[in-house]
Amino acid sequence: MAKRLLSLLVVITLLGGFVLFGGGLQAEAEELVFATVVKSVAFNWFIRMEEGVLQFGKDYGVKAFMEGPSVADSAQQVAIIEDLIAQGVDAIINVPYGVEEHEPVQKKAMDEGIIVVTHEASFVKNAHYDLEAFDNKAYGEEMMKELATRMGEKGKYVQFVGSLTNASHNEWQDAALAYQREHYPEMEFIGKYESKEDQEIVYNTVKDLLKTHPDLKGVMGSAALDVVGAGRVFEELGISEETVVVGTSIPSYAGELLKTGAVDLAMTWDPATAGYAANVVAYKIIQGEEITEGMDLGVPGYESIKIIENESGVPVIYGAGWAKIDASNMDQYPF
Repeated sequence: MAKRLLSLLVVITLLGGFVLFGGGLQAEAEELVFATVVKSVAFNWFIRMEEGVLQFGKDYGVKAFMEGPSVADSAQQVAIIEDLIAQGVDAIINVPYGVEEHEPVQKKAMDEGIIVVTHEASFVKNAHYDLEAFDNKAYGEEMMKELATRMGEKGKYVQFVGSLTNASHNEWQDAALAYQREHYPEMEFIGKYESKEDQEIVYNTVKDLLKTHPDLKGVMGSAALDVVGAGRVFEELGISEETVVVGTSIPSYAGELLKTGAVDLAMTWDPATAGYAANVVAYKIIQGEEITEGMDLGVPGYESIKIIENESGVPVIYGAGWAKIDASNMDQYPF
């Protein structure tokens, strides 16, 4: 591995273009090994992310790959990272199911000289950098604006997060709740529920909630399958026109429900570009490059990054922009 080599010859060549992202620099560094660890390799979201990870490897001449458990589970993720530490990889890019549960193993990796970059973990304590697709507070507020508009700014709603310890999911929903309380006083917040990234849990929770709150009108989702579980319930009960479902998702999950209107709006970012950009950050650190405000990481949405330290002093990189997807434009997002 590169961190144990006395020297490393790096040759930089300007590319005319690359297939997925349309341009970049290639660094021939065959000894570098970068591992991206995700919540679950079974999710379409992370299947798309792997495209970006593999493209990064090709463009930069790095051995880059993705691993993760078959189901979203912090303990299994931690075990994978422990194994990667034992292998002596050069960098670990981690998308933790639960941020707190991953802190000890990330610290262990850093103590071993491994570069650690996280994603969807803006409150992380043990990482060299965290990378976010956008400002999480603004994203949550935008999600609330979309929900409130469709609800007529009144009625009961609930929130779902993949995990109660997922930093980004909770930051979105907490910002949304604060915005609702300030701007939409006639909306009533029922509660925040954990989906465990499983649409069946959302499906059953919403069905149970309707027994207690038959006038439930809105659902906000954080994990990509949250809106699917809620949309299924409303569609089966024939109340899609009276209810509103808004949240993070992608067409390969929510497409059919977007077409029928059972899911009103999916908000997203491209997991492939996020995976690519996070690996670029790790690469630049290893090469001794400073990560600076306004830097272009070479992929759409990360052409002029912002950097803000979190409460633990970890620099958090923010890209710009998110996508809003409904039945009218979902064909523009083939993932």
